[in-house]
Amino acid sequence: MTRTVTVGLDGSPESRAAAEWAAREAALRGLPLRLLHVRQPVAEPAARAPLSGAGTQAHRGEPGATGPPPAEGWERTLREAAEGLRLRHPGIEVTQEQVDGRPREVLARAAGDAGLLVLGSRGLGGVGGFLVGSVGLAVVAHAEGPVVLVRAGEQAADEHEPDPVGIPSAATRYRPVLLGLDADEPDDSVIGFAFAEAARRDAAVRVVHGWALPPYLAYGLAAAPGTYHDVARQQAGTLTRVLAPWREKFPQVEVAEESFGGSPSVRLVEASARSSLVVVGRRIRRNPVGAHIGPVTHAVMHHCAAPVAVVAHG
Repeated sequence: MTRTVTVGLDGSPESRAAAEWAAREAALRGLPLRLLHVRQPVAEPAARAPLSGAGTQAHRGEPGATGPPPAEGWERTLREAAEGLRLRHPGIEVTQEQVDGRPREVLARAAGDAGLLVLGSRGLGGVGGFLVGSVGLAVVAHAEGPVVLVRAGEQAADEHEPDPVGIPSAATRYRPVLLGLDADEPDDSVIGFAFAEAARRDAAVRVVHGWALPPYLAYGLAAAPGTYHDVARQQAGTLTRVLAPWREKFPQVEVAEESFGGSPSVRLVEASARSSLVVVGRRIRRNPVGAHIGPVTHAVMHHCAAPVAVVAHG
């Protein structure tokens, strides 16, 4: 399949914000943009039941909708969305497609086929963070390609530094790409994704590595307070060694390293407000228990202010 940036479109404000982000990403990558709507088949008895009132004309997700919109309605919605994106993002190729099936399954396959899948997440505001619905969680948990989650209300200017007088502007430099990294078990696909995104944006990479003291050392910390500093130096040195080949591969990308004792979740969430993109990894697990999203990735998905890229790795 031709490599694309694919966005799941369902007519919601968050999916429209995701489509705008995906269009900007397609321009950065020089790839086509594919709008994908997944129409879940209606059960046979429900399919035969007549629909009445506003629900027969309303699109799913719109006020007054009581049932799935007709196929021709979604074809028109996709066509209009594609036309608007072409006008706002001249130069990118935009295609649209409607597929019948279970959304989580179709979208998870699309993540592997496309090269990059973009989905929307609903903002809850304040400390509530962002809501990643059951479909989004299932897609991230099963996709074997990168998935980017974009919150409702995301604007291009949010990814850039303010102008000299503090006004948001998409004409200024991109904010750094924020990478959450386990330096003890690094994966090239996650690191490479973050550095490539930073290079496309002419942005810096800020790498956050949180670590924990082994229990046998933590218990003896009061008797040997220098132990913490020794481990801290070792962990910082490990992070520097892991990133060394990537500094050579991307010499134009400025790199800031941050290694500290503790969980990286809070640090990543706090720093996301000053970042253009947050990148975290998810280990692929193929077992009867099912897929798993780690606690750090789960927290980042729900609470980061910037778009979040979850990169699956072996």
